[in-house]
Amino acid sequence: MSDKPSGLDDPDYAAFAWARYRRLLGWMALATALIVAIAVLLLDIWYGPLSWIAILAAIGGFGATIMMAAALMGLVFLSSGSGHDEDVDRVDP
Repeated sequence: MSDKPSGLDDPDYAAFAWARYRRLLGWMALATALIVAIAVLLLDIWYGPLSWIAILAAIGGFGATIMMAAALMGLVFLSSGSGHDEDVDRVDP
């Protein structure tokens, strides 16, 4: 067994991986804002003027769903290839 840390145990790699994760979430936040704006605009066109409660519900619903999916997707990519996946195979059932 090597004494050299691998994957997220290596501070340099962990810093790089977390920076990449934050960058991914930043892009997803921008995409979420665009998608929510389009969704609210389409709802307004299809159903007429929306109340502020309907607008907040649309923003919260669409925004939270997309950002949660992005966060989970990012964590999957962050952990893949980090060396921690192999630990799962070593666990006794």
